[in-house]
Amino acid sequence: MKTLSIKRTLLLAATVFSVYQPVLAAPVLVDTDADTVTLAAGHPSLKKWLLPDTPPAPPDNLSTPERVKLGEMLFFDPRLSGTGQVTCVSCHLPERGWSDGLPTSVRFLGEVMAVASPTIVNLGYNSIYMWDGRQPTLEKQGVGGQGVKADINAGMTHFGFKDGVHLTRLAKVPGYVELFEKAYPGQGITRETVAKAIAAFERSVISNNSPFDRWLRGDKDAIDESQQRGFALFIDPARANCSVCHWAPNFTDNGFHNVGLKSFGASKPDLGRYKQRPVRLMRGAFKTPTLRDVGLTAPYFHDGSATLLRDVLKHYARGGDDHSNLSPNMHALALSEQDMDDLEAFLHALTTSNKPYVYPLLPN
Repeated sequence: MKTLSIKRTLLLAATVFSVYQPVLAAPVLVDTDADTVTLAAGHPSLKKWLLPDTPPAPPDNLSTPERVKLGEMLFFDPRLSGTGQVTCVSCHLPERGWSDGLPTSVRFLGEVMAVASPTIVNLGYNSIYMWDGRQPTLEKQGVGGQGVKADINAGMTHFGFKDGVHLTRLAKVPGYVELFEKAYPGQGITRETVAKAIAAFERSVISNNSPFDRWLRGDKDAIDESQQRGFALFIDPARANCSVCHWAPNFTDNGFHNVGLKSFGASKPDLGRYKQRPVRLMRGAFKTPTLRDVGLTAPYFHDGSATLLRDVLKHYARGGDDHSNLSPNMHALALSEQDMDDLEAFLHALTTSNKPYVYPLLPN
């Protein structure tokens, strides 16, 4: 009798669990691209979410080991900055998801900036750069980053350094002279070759082997049921609708949106893309960031106002806070706590696990 009672108790518990255990929505749905997709590991309808092995590069700056090696050294070298005190990695640390872990970046001498340092992960797959889209290519961004007012040159004029001092400094390092000649024969050490090398290195910083990627390639155990439900919510236009802006395969549409952050309600808000393209819809609109490795890059949004991924999800669930120039894609979402649990679990499945990054030795 005691054994039978235990069996009945276990059966009842299993029945209750099965009733309340959330199940995956319909295995087939129409996503935000109006494509019919099947939510199964390795299904061909999901292949659009897989990144190409390597990002595209312009004909005059195709990736080579010599260019990537040189760009990596420059990225980590304070001699690239006007003062010799700042590096690219000052704001883009590999151990912090290639961001800096701050709400908004802090320049040399403690000057606090208006926007956060975005990750450089998968930059090579993008088609426009900077939060306001003012740079059309990585190479153009690299040239602009060497200007007098660039982040890496913070404090330069304060100390009396002249524009271009970094090129003179690099040219005095025999190791760099040799490295530039190997990477860009006959082109010398110029703003353009510096920018090309850094762009080549940035294109090598890739996240494309996350649990989600392995699931897309057919590993049915790579992500759990909660993460699969989160993906279903993510791409469903009738539910979370996330992929309306965070497109396949790099989780960005390379577009600009005002998502209703409280900071836009300030007396003099950052107008974002509007400064580059003065049309009403672009007031307070900022570039859609990739979500790959997003679990490593807190805090979130261009103003760093969301500390946790859950804060981001709650923001979107309530349809934003400042509605004065809200993107047409923004509206309140009927998401339960379980839905947000699943979405958050899915977002963590977008992180590629890497070994600790080994900083390069710099040339003398």
